[in-house]
Amino acid sequence: MPQIRECYDVCVVGAGHAGCEAALACARMGLETVIFTVSVDSIALMPCNPNIGGSSKGHLVREVDALGGEMGKNIDKTFIQSKMLNVSKGPAVHSLRAQADKAEYTWQMRMILENQEHLTIKQAEVCELLAEDLPDTDDGSGKCRKKIIGVRIYTGAVYEAKAVVLCTGTYLNARCLCGEAITYTGPNGLQPANHLTDSLKALGVEMRRFKTGTPARMDKRTIDFSKMEEQRGDEKVVPFSFSTIPESIQKDQVSCWLTYTNEETHDIIRANLDRSPIYAGIIEGTGPRYCPSIEDKVVKFADKKRHQVFLEPEGIHTNEMYVGGMSSSLPEDVQLAMYRSVPGLEHCKIVRNAYAIEYDCINARQLYPTLEFKNIEGLFSGGQFNGSSGYEEAAAQGLIAGMNAALSIQGKEQIILDRSQAYIGVLIDDLVTKDNFEPYRMMTSRAEYRLLLRQDNADIRLREIGYKAGLVGKEEYEATINKQKQIQEEMNRLKKTTVGASASIQSFLESHGSSPLKTAASLSELICRPELDYEILGEIDPDRKPLPADVIEQVEIELKYEGYISRQLRQVEQFKKMEKKKIPEWIDYNDISSLRLEARQKLISYKPVSVGQASRISGVSPADISVLLIYLEHLGKQEKA
Repeated sequence: MPQIRECYDVCVVGAGHAGCEAALACARMGLETVIFTVSVDSIALMPCNPNIGGSSKGHLVREVDALGGEMGKNIDKTFIQSKMLNVSKGPAVHSLRAQADKAEYTWQMRMILENQEHLTIKQAEVCELLAEDLPDTDDGSGKCRKKIIGVRIYTGAVYEAKAVVLCTGTYLNARCLCGEAITYTGPNGLQPANHLTDSLKALGVEMRRFKTGTPARMDKRTIDFSKMEEQRGDEKVVPFSFSTIPESIQKDQVSCWLTYTNEETHDIIRANLDRSPIYAGIIEGTGPRYCPSIEDKVVKFADKKRHQVFLEPEGIHTNEMYVGGMSSSLPEDVQLAMYRSVPGLEHCKIVRNAYAIEYDCINARQLYPTLEFKNIEGLFSGGQFNGSSGYEEAAAQGLIAGMNAALSIQGKEQIILDRSQAYIGVLIDDLVTKDNFEPYRMMTSRAEYRLLLRQDNADIRLREIGYKAGLVGKEEYEATINKQKQIQEEMNRLKKTTVGASASIQSFLESHGSSPLKTAASLSELICRPELDYEILGEIDPDRKPLPADVIEQVEIELKYEGYISRQLRQVEQFKKMEKKKIPEWIDYNDISSLRLEARQKLISYKPVSVGQASRISGVSPADISVLLIYLEHLGKQEKA
C-alpha cells in the first residue's frame, strides 16, 4: 500500500512551549523543519497557570529572549498584568512575572509558527522513532549506538530527518484523575500520545512516570471579590524581551485577588483523603515537591492554619478564573465543598474541575548537556519529557535542544551553557547530572552564581551566543554591544568624578540622611551608600549625559555590588578550570584502579563530559576527583610522548 514519505532536516515532536522554541530555532537557522502536534489548536497551550515568569522563571524567560527565543516577545504582546517580584530584596532575586491572556498567547504563538520560513506544522501523532545502528560502536555488550533517521506517524507516513527533537510534554500515556473518575486524555481533555513510549523503550531509553496537577477554574460572576485582597500590577511595566520598547506596552492592567483557606477547608480535605487518588494509591507517578496539591499541603504542613489562594483571570474575553494554590485530584463533590469554604468562594461555580495528570518522561541522565541522547545520535529532547516542570523551564530546554540539533546538522560545535553563564545552564546541568525522582523546578537558590546571573543582564551574558548561532539579528546584537560600552564608560566616569567636603555637598548628603564627608570621594563611592542612588546623585553631577534606563540600572548594580561581584567572579574562575578539563568519551573507568567502586559505577553510568560535571555527581567524592585528575594528566603526557 502506498504511503507518504517526506524528507526534512529536523522533526520536532510536540508544539508546547519547548516544541515551539525548538522548531523556531531550527527554522530560523535555515533548516527545513516540521513540527508535529496532536492538535494545531493547542500550540503553546497553557494548560495550568495563566502566567509566564515568576521567581527564577523570569530569569529563564529573559535568557531565552537574549538567545533569540520567542517566549519573551509573545508574553509582551499578550500580558494582562505585569509585576516585578522580590523588589524588597537584592537584584539577584528580582524576577518578572506576567499574567497572560491564555487564548491570545496561544493564538499569537501559532501565528508566529505559521508564518515562519522553513517551518511546516503537521497535526499528527508520532508513534515511532526510526533509527539505525552506528557502525563500530559496540560497547562490548552487543549493543551499538543508534543514529536517528526519522519518525513514523500513526497513519503510517514516514518523515525522514537528520535530527529529531522530542518535546512531548505531559502527553505520553497520559491519564487525568479527579477522584474516582479517570480519563485517558492529555491536559485539557486533549488526545494523549499512547504509542511513542514503546518505541522509546525499544531503543533502550529509560522511562519514568511523573505526575502534576492543576486547580479548578471558577466562573468570575460567582466570586465575591469584596472578601479578598486586590493584587495590582506594577505602575511601570518592564518588558520581558530586550527587543520590546517599554513605552509600547504601558497599558491598563487586570487585577488578581488573594484569599486564604481555613480550618473548615482543611477538615473537609482530611475527611476525604481516602477518596484522593494520591493517598488511595491510584496515582503511580511522583508529583512536584515545590508545587504540591492542596491535599499535600494540608497533610505535610498540618500546623499551618491557612494557605494562600490566588484568583487569577485566564484572559480578557473569558470569565474563567484560575484558583492558584489549590490544585487537587479530589472528587468533584469534595472539590466544590472545599472551594466553597474559602472566603469569597462561598457561592462559586466550577467551570473546569481540578485534576491530576500522570505521564511518561525520561531519566534525563541519558542526555549530554547539549540535550542530545548519549546512545542515540541526532535525538534531542526538552521540556517536561526531560522530567522538569513549568512553561519557562520547557521553553529554555526546547531552545537549547533546537539550537543544538541545528548546529549538529550544520557540522558546528554544539552549545553548552555552564552554571556560571546562565540559569539555563544550571537547569540543564541539574537535569543531566543529578538524580531527579520528581518534576524539577527552577529556583534562585539552585544557582551558585546568582549575583552574576541576574534577569536584568541576560542580554549582556548571552546575546553573543544567540548572534553567532544565527538567532539574534545584527541590529539587536550591536545594540547590546553599544549598551555594554555605555555602561563601562559611565562607570569609569563615576569613578573618576570626585566631590569635596564643601558646604553644598554636606548639605546635600544631610538632606538625604547620609553621613557627611571627611575627605573627597568619588561619585562611585557615594552610589554605594544604601540611601543614595544614581538618580539622587544627579543633583551634584551636573555634567552627566542622559542615558537609557537599562544602562543606568546596570551601572548602579555593578557599582553598588562591586565587591560581591568581584568575589563571585573569582569563584567562577576556579569553577571554569574544572569545567575546561574534558573527559574523553572513550575513557574506561575500570582502568583507574584507585577509584572507589561506587565512584567507578557512577562515572560509568553518568558518562560526564568534564571533571567539573563529574564532581557534581552524588557518590563521587573529592578524593575520587583527585584520582581522576591525576589519571587524565597521565593520559595527556602519554599523548604528547
